[in-house]
Amino acid sequence: MPSESPPIEIRALTKRFRKVLAVDDLSFSVERGRITGFVGPNGAGKTTTLRAVLGLVAPTGGEALVFGRPYSALDDPIRQVGAVLETSTFHPGRSGRNHLRTVATATGIPRSRVEEVLALVGLVPAAKRRVGGYSLGMRQRLGLAAALLGDPQVLVLDEPANGLDPEGIRWLRTFLRELAEQGRTILVSSHVLAELAQTVDDVAIIAKGRLIAHAPVDELTARAGSATHVRSPQAGALQRLLAAAGIEASPAGEDALGVAAEPARVGELAAANGIVLHELRPESSSLEEIFLELTGGEEPAPG
Repeated sequence: MPSESPPIEIRALTKRFRKVLAVDDLSFSVERGRITGFVGPNGAGKTTTLRAVLGLVAPTGGEALVFGRPYSALDDPIRQVGAVLETSTFHPGRSGRNHLRTVATATGIPRSRVEEVLALVGLVPAAKRRVGGYSLGMRQRLGLAAALLGDPQVLVLDEPANGLDPEGIRWLRTFLRELAEQGRTILVSSHVLAELAQTVDDVAIIAKGRLIAHAPVDELTARAGSATHVRSPQAGALQRLLAAAGIEASPAGEDALGVAAEPARVGELAAANGIVLHELRPESSSLEEIFLELTGGEEPAPG
């Protein structure tokens, strides 16, 4: 396991299913101790990429590597990579605990670890219940517990918040952050961008199988351009002043303007011309707004 290799690295990955080009020369990496969100419109190639990382589909070209090696070449994959895919299935007649015991036995993991992961994901009270009676959110937690059985350093999660209630989503956000702070690497796909923006460090956006953007969330929102909300009893005079300086400003409510410039620039112009300000604050684009701009208005979607 070369120490210099990123935990997850996609290199010129291409996957074609007959006439359909699902992934097209895709390259990006996921660094240790960081959570990377993986998003794209419907049919963008997200699930195909995740399955390539996990060795479930063979690339037509390029490669998907874990610690510098294909998944199939890992010495002990369950102890290196854990995964939750939307297609995860469970035997409905087994209890949650017995499902995990079956996985543990098949992979040589001590049964004691089953109790540890049940506690980690908050399923101890439901451990004796049959999985067939679990809610979608509970099945998501069970899938996460199975992914953690081998105590892996890398997690690949496909829509892990699907089916969780608001409390469960908050729990997941905190839980993933704790895992990352332990030095684990997490690649997570989601179509709920508002939630994803509160969870991840970095985001990789793809469309039509190709990479559109890959950057820290804060950097990506900063790239979208500076904007300022300003409120003044002299809003009309301020708007004319800004226009004379070549700065676009438009009404944004009573005595308020939305200005396409940094707050410092707006404040300096107002002060130099004796204009009173009641409010001056920066505005940043949301991850969803940036996503829609970069993908030409296509909505994010699972899969």
